[in-house]
Amino acid sequence: MARVLTVTLNPALDLAIRVGPLRLGEVNRTESTRIDAAGKGINVARVLRRLGHDVTVSGLLGADNETAFLRAFAACGLHDAFIRVPGETRINAKLSEPDGRVTDLNGSGPRIPAHSLEALTERLWTLLPGLDAIAICGSLPPNVTPTQLAELVTVIRQFRVPVWLDTSGPALLAGLAARPTGAKPNETELAEWAGRPLDTPEERLRAALRLNAEGVDDVLLSAGAEGVIWARRGTALMAASPRVQVVSTVGAGDTLLAGTLHGVLSGWPRERGLRFATALAAESVRHIGVGDPDATDFEQLQQQTEVRGLTVDPLPGETHG
Repeated sequence: MARVLTVTLNPALDLAIRVGPLRLGEVNRTESTRIDAAGKGINVARVLRRLGHDVTVSGLLGADNETAFLRAFAACGLHDAFIRVPGETRINAKLSEPDGRVTDLNGSGPRIPAHSLEALTERLWTLLPGLDAIAICGSLPPNVTPTQLAELVTVIRQFRVPVWLDTSGPALLAGLAARPTGAKPNETELAEWAGRPLDTPEERLRAALRLNAEGVDDVLLSAGAEGVIWARRGTALMAASPRVQVVSTVGAGDTLLAGTLHGVLSGWPRERGLRFATALAAESVRHIGVGDPDATDFEQLQQQTEVRGLTVDPLPGETHG
């Protein structure tokens, strides 16, 4: 059992709504609704705890509506190391339609007092010794800057603890410049880092390998139905997901990251870890919520997940680690 910390700077109460075909401007009846204490790092923590790891959750949490989070942490067996901040944690609404399309309506989150961010850094200093891995996940609150996120990555790296990053936009660009151990962009986010469109699998692979060469050891690239690429220190694998009926893609990326970390922390061969993580992410899209490794057909999903090596010839002047 590994000791893992997830950091969620901008958690959310996720209001998941399933509807029939959405008719804009009209009254729509819901098929189901549920509200969960969430945030990408908390989702990753849920999966890792279910897989047997000792997981602490931290970040910045609104003090005025923390009850759902406290219940979730207790139910999942997660250690609570969040810093409380004034105000309410945001609410994100996610509308899921029968064809698998999900529309997100995300709140921006509360403004963070300077002393709360300082308190978080101090708390992380106390938590870092003895950890096996850290995952920093999700968006930033309105007044937390990408530079501050990069500084957080730098602080963690001083302890030589592997740190994985899953965010987007300017936060991802700044965080990657701080050279985390691993990152989980999607194809759009990787293209933003590369500064140009990445329209083919070969172009995405080249960009992932270039990110390896620039100091990010592991790049886990999720490309939806096109599969998953895992580039590590100049070599790459690709997994093709099993075919499943899609109900909701919310939490699939978090499940993928957690499954991959589980394989790394367990010392598995990369092929086994990627197959496990990809199958678990596929399991998650069949329902609302993160993936369930205890699903009765999970072994079958793994058997249906194809993993193969990828190679690409370097361009002139290009290196791959």
